Amino acid sequence: MRRDPRIVSFNMSRIRGKNTKPELVLRRALHSLGLRYRLHAGLPGHPDILFVRARVAVFVDGAFWHGRDMRVLRGKLKVHRRFWLAKIGATVSRDRRNRSALRRLGFRVLSFWDDQVLSAPGKCAGKVLLVVRERAAIA
Repeated sequence: MRRDPRIVSFNMSRIRGKNTKPELVLRRALHSLGLRYRLHAGLPGHPDILFVRARVAVFVDGAFWHGRDMRVLRGKLKVHRRFWLAKIGATVSRDRRNRSALRRLGFRVLSFWDDQVLSAPGKCAGKVLLVVRERAAIA
């Protein structure tokens, strides 16, 4: 059974790259801890949350889009398998390059999976808080 391409296109157009629910949940938790940050700064990879003075970049990645478990994903993909594996593989490679570039610029990079943030936002925010305080004390 083939899906109508117009419906697939409509559904795909609704997938956001910024201000996703997991991102908003983490930002709310960070804000409640008294942390202030910048959003989607013009650095390699456009970090979701950025602490400029402490030089900490935070990413909230979707498990599917960023290839959390490619072995399981390979088994689940049924439609356009080659396309999706190539696309997700390219995203994983780009993530590695961008995070390496951020480290070369002196940033500490923290990454969280979307389901991690949704299930334990306080724990994720606490980890960010510790790293920001540690880095701010050094600077």
